Amino acid sequence: MFLSRVAAGFPSPAEDHIEASLSLDELCVLHPAATFFLRVVGDSMTGLGIFDGDILVVDRSITPRAGMVVVAVVNGEFTCKQLAYEHGAPVLRAANKAYPDIRLRDGEDLEVFGVVTRCIHKLPGI
Repeated sequence: MFLSRVAAGFPSPAEDHIEASLSLDELCVLHPAATFFLRVVGDSMTGLGIFDGDILVVDRSITPRAGMVVVAVVNGEFTCKQLAYEHGAPVLRAANKAYPDIRLRDGEDLEVFGVVTRCIHKLPGI
């Protein structure tokens, strides 16, 4: 693969050359031993541009912080949400108002599986 620029406005005749070779692994995978690819099921994250059928690049070596999109395991079920904290307790927020925030109750279990670093999706008509 090769990397070149493409105009999203008016094309430039000066852009007739290839910039560099491109490896999607180098572009998308920062830590190969800690990286996983997961397919999205559902529409709870559409507000952040994550759609049903998209592929998430998830890095388990990154320390999750508030505001990051994460893949978490809640009571044995995987979910993709935006991480937040309220009064020191983790809250998983959907990016679709049709879905409520996930707050842990007594006896429930939460593990952040990894941080989403990239989202790969097809464009309409493909």
